[in-house]
Amino acid sequence: MNTRSVTMTVNGVTHTQNTEPRTTLADHLRTALRLTGTHIGCGTGDCGACVILLDGEPVCSCLLLAVQADGHDITTVEGVADGPDLTPAQHALIHKHGLQCGFCTPGLVVRLAHAAAHGTPGEHVLAGHLCRCTGYGGIRAAVRMITGATRDGS
Repeated sequence: MNTRSVTMTVNGVTHTQNTEPRTTLADHLRTALRLTGTHIGCGTGDCGACVILLDGEPVCSCLLLAVQADGHDITTVEGVADGPDLTPAQHALIHKHGLQCGFCTPGLVVRLAHAAAHGTPGEHVLAGHLCRCTGYGGIRAAVRMITGATRDGS
């Protein structure tokens, strides 16, 4: 088997493991590192379920290979909270009833945590996220709650 050693810091912990060059970062996180909070929905970067932070920026981990993350800092949904306390994004999604089946939730939590931390206003932070359960009303209300945006998006 053709493998390559990759080293990445995930949620503050440095990991060095062998992986096949064709393994996606999403699969590597889920299988090699057993961080199953990152969900794989579409595999084409369209649904947002696999969003993680790569060097502090949100990316779809299904579109990257694990070897491309070599030497980088990654935050998954398991790492966005500081200890056992919920993040403002998680509180907002719960308070505004923005959750249902939970499949898209990890990617949304990561994206909304990034938006809240960087003061990114508006519902455009939802671009690239698909939810088939909620109708987006609660999710949009949660976004407005944590970003301070108004209903018209300003």
